[in-house]
Amino acid sequence: MPQRLADTQIFEALVQTEAVRHGHFKLTSGRHSDTYIQCARVLEHPTLTTALAAEAAARLPEGLHVDLVASPAVGGILFGFAVASALDVPLIFSERVEGAMEFRRSFAVPQGAHVLVAEDVVTTGGSVKEVSDLVVAHGGIVVGVVSLIDRGGVPVFSAPFFPLLRLETPSWDPKECELCKQGMELYAPGSRNLAK
Repeated sequence: MPQRLADTQIFEALVQTEAVRHGHFKLTSGRHSDTYIQCARVLEHPTLTTALAAEAAARLPEGLHVDLVASPAVGGILFGFAVASALDVPLIFSERVEGAMEFRRSFAVPQGAHVLVAEDVVTTGGSVKEVSDLVVAHGGIVVGVVSLIDRGGVPVFSAPFFPLLRLETPSWDPKECELCKQGMELYAPGSRNLAK
């Protein structure tokens, strides 16, 4: 049985990999923040990613049946893969096509499959909701959502949420952002608006 990780160890891993960034950021949700969790800095370390995903899987409720893991591209794929590996189930991922999430690459959701949606960071969970809606539209049942980080926003999805670590980081509507008013340069490091 693998050694379990405490929340302090998980946070220390974020610090050591320089995943916790400070500045003026536009989040995937559209909100602004002075803190950004760049999970790619964690996910570039396969052994660490595997350990974190195993811990996330171990923390899922006993008896939760999962047939399939689904993640949004790009941010959720690596963590989703590691979680699927820990659970020994397949992974599929969605991609944006003309702004809307789709399952491509011949991915399929078996009718009635119990699906766990995996994401790296959740603020409001807009991408999670899109993937969840897609799973349901394809005949699956979303049994939960797992993420590396919960930024503490109000989720827009209704499935049970199992974040590995909750980090309360402030975020604001762009119209109320003091950093914008100060003229601080804005960075949008997320993957939602990657070039097609």
